[in-house]
Amino acid sequence: MADNPNPDIGLTEESVPLAEPSRARKIGRWVLMLSVPLILLGFGVYYWIYSDRYASTDNAYVQQDIVSVSAEVGGKIIEVAVSENQKVKAGDLLFAIDPMPFELAVAQSKAQIASAQVQVQNLETDYAVSGVDIEVARQDIAFAQSNYQRQAALMEKGFTTRARLDAAQNEVDKARAKLKSALADVQTAKSRLSTGSAVPGENPAIANARAAHEQNILNLSRTQVVAPISGRISQSSRLQLGQMMVSGLPSVSIVDDENSWIEANFKETDLAKMKVGQSAKISFDAYPDLELNGRVDSIGAGTGSEFSVLPAQNANGNWVKVTQRVPVRIRILDKSPRRMIAGLSAEVIVDLRSGQQ
Repeated sequence: MADNPNPDIGLTEESVPLAEPSRARKIGRWVLMLSVPLILLGFGVYYWIYSDRYASTDNAYVQQDIVSVSAEVGGKIIEVAVSENQKVKAGDLLFAIDPMPFELAVAQSKAQIASAQVQVQNLETDYAVSGVDIEVARQDIAFAQSNYQRQAALMEKGFTTRARLDAAQNEVDKARAKLKSALADVQTAKSRLSTGSAVPGENPAIANARAAHEQNILNLSRTQVVAPISGRISQSSRLQLGQMMVSGLPSVSIVDDENSWIEANFKETDLAKMKVGQSAKISFDAYPDLELNGRVDSIGAGTGSEFSVLPAQNANGNWVKVTQRVPVRIRILDKSPRRMIAGLSAEVIVDLRSGQQ
């Protein structure tokens, strides 16, 4: 077959190479080559601006006040008035302890007050009797001295004996000793009736009995354990009917879920421009669609490691510097439409340029 003298004869439209697609690919490669550095440059500028203005951390958690409630007196639980996650108000009954032993103690202290009052009355009677004894002793002394003087006059005239004179002298000595004893009894009764400056106007025995009575009344009132704050009940499983409650042992917790804040642990390198009062944005892992406004309330006085039970000891040859984290308290300014739960994970972004004059 002879060669075709015209090379364009017999070629279809699809077989003709086009210059436009080739040129478009070259433009695309140039655009791609230029756009990548521009994107990286833009990302770097954005990161530089962002890192200079904002400080963020995802090492943040919701914090709430938690009060551990314990009984101030021991005894058997006879009533449980709350359940897990129940809302309570300050003053609501949580649980009750058997009051019978404390009621008996109150009755016993009343009897002790009455006994002390009777004892004081007896002392007053003794004091009054001691005054009479003194008067009788003085009269006995006067009579004994008169008798002795008569015996002495008779002795000078020889009308009596030495034995009678000595007996008269002995009666005088006995009367004087009786007077001294009566005076001592008066002082003793007076001292027992004294009140002292600590409790003026009341005998110490009665005051002691009244104090014991008031303590027993207080212990009786403590058998009704009430909520010290409003909040939500937690760890109530330890409250069981018939269980013996030990004084001072935590029995139930109350979480104040109406007052929440964020404890955000920022790197120490983020604190250079951070100040109290700067605004913050708070997001939560549990509620992805929720974002609340906050404010830096305070910056911790030490790093987390400083307050640990066993702080790190870096005085060794294998020491490696680790960036420390400082707890920063973030106040939540918005009222959350979702329930805040203690311990929820959060992310905090602080605007370092906010709050500046």
